[in-house]
Amino acid sequence: MDVTTELGDIATVRVDAIVNAANSSLLGGGGVDGAIHAAAGPRLLEACRRIRGTSHPDGLAVGDAVLTGGYDLPARWVVHTVGPNRHRGQDDPAQLASCFSRSLDVAADAGARSIAFPAVSAGVYGWDADEVARIAVDAVRSWTGTVDVVRFVLFNHRLKDAFDAAVG
Repeated sequence: MDVTTELGDIATVRVDAIVNAANSSLLGGGGVDGAIHAAAGPRLLEACRRIRGTSHPDGLAVGDAVLTGGYDLPARWVVHTVGPNRHRGQDDPAQLASCFSRSLDVAADAGARSIAFPAVSAGVYGWDADEVARIAVDAVRSWTGTVDVVRFVLFNHRLKDAFDAAVG
């Protein structure tokens, strides 16, 4: 598996699937979530509402992942995952690792061979960037499956430096 880091906007990346750092409602929000929803267009919100109306009426659990189309994005699919929120006492590294491994599972099940991740939980959810990077890279490298390319697309230099150090 090829694992790389880059500075950029995940909503513009050309890969099979991008990962959305969603909230449990799946109905959009701020940060990466808001940017992806804005770039994907209104059909993404419609798809998320259908998921809420069927398989996840109570929302998506922390550490889990679900798939939608990419709609107006360059990516074919969006994998939505809910990271743990440290401010709410969600400080289990296994939950954070699950965001990355479950996202890979969901993407691979759809047929994706390339995926781009943001720094799930490193923003307003209060996790330290270095810790997120270490957990994310370990989770990705220990995952076995059919995804060949993993790109960590980070929106600032602090996050990129943390992920660069973790990737080695």
